[in-house]
Amino acid sequence: MITHYLHNNQNSVSKHYKKEALKAIHNFISYKEQVDNVSLEQETALKQLLSEVENVPFPTSKASKFKFIDLFAGIGGFRLAMQNMGGKCVFTSEWDTNAQKTYRTNFGEIPFGDITNEKVKGFIPSDFDVLCAGFPCQAFSIAGNRKGFADTRGTLFFDIEQIVTTHRPKVVFLENVKNLVTHDKGNTFKTIISVLEDKLGYKTFTKVLNSMTHANIPQNRERIFIVAFDPKQVENYENFQFPSKIELIKTIHDILEKGKQDDKLYYKKEHAYYPELEKTVTSRDTVYQWRRVYVRENKSNVCPTLTANMGTGGHNVPIIKDDYGIRKLTPRECFLFQGYPENYLLPEMANGRLYTQAGNSVTTTLIERISKEIIKVL
Repeated sequence: MITHYLHNNQNSVSKHYKKEALKAIHNFISYKEQVDNVSLEQETALKQLLSEVENVPFPTSKASKFKFIDLFAGIGGFRLAMQNMGGKCVFTSEWDTNAQKTYRTNFGEIPFGDITNEKVKGFIPSDFDVLCAGFPCQAFSIAGNRKGFADTRGTLFFDIEQIVTTHRPKVVFLENVKNLVTHDKGNTFKTIISVLEDKLGYKTFTKVLNSMTHANIPQNRERIFIVAFDPKQVENYENFQFPSKIELIKTIHDILEKGKQDDKLYYKKEHAYYPELEKTVTSRDTVYQWRRVYVRENKSNVCPTLTANMGTGGHNVPIIKDDYGIRKLTPRECFLFQGYPENYLLPEMANGRLYTQAGNSVTTTLIERISKEIIKVL
């Protein structure tokens, strides 16, 4: 509550958070006085907290062209892109506490928790233009079979539907895995589009885009993007177009870190699979991928799709050969392969959690290119 209030302290949205935030600040002061035995004034506490909010790599802008909310926010890929386009985030939600930590480190704001909770939904301010969500995909087959693709209850998309129904943003901007289009023989995707168009009255545009063809990022990452406009608020919605292909200029060597990395990233010769790795991982111009018991080579000399499970169980692990041996990608390299800037901070936590965060994220530069086309229409 406090970080959301302070992030919006110079615009009208702060009123939405003020009552609960001031109550929280009062509790904060009482706690500090008990622990530190120091008398604090509310103004002093506010200055201290405001400093913590503003002294981060990507503080919220004082002025903005539009307002957006960031659902299933992860580590802030949508936020980074939309802020670069002049947007102001007025609400964010992410249930994973490790992702919340990374988000706070970079944006100075702690996301609200589980968006399926009605109390959390109640904290969403009424005044915003764009709803952003890289929402998890759940099976829609039962809903589709029984309700003619009209009922999404029991899925996380239903929470998006509820929020859109309540707040009617000008734009809904969604991202998901490419397989969403064909999931359950296409019924899942039909459900989503039917709800947005037939039930909610939005006009939708959909397209599968690849980070390596549309964002100048050397990662083979295909994702489905859905952009939906409310025609009553955006009369020229038909002018929207997804960004066109651009030349891939960056190579993996623009991203891979130079020099020797942490010893624990390198495969030791006594590793059970080292003979297979040594035989297959031969080029320094390729990011390979360990697939449980064999190595897959990416023929296009880009990074294979980063996944959420690449840090767990030895599956889908991206590996390279450098001057010092065969190693896994560093967490920093994975974030760079998702378009995050060099000054994006990675907090102290297990590498496996950072790998998961990178794999779950969007490619920020691709989101930015799509956002640019949305803002043109707005």
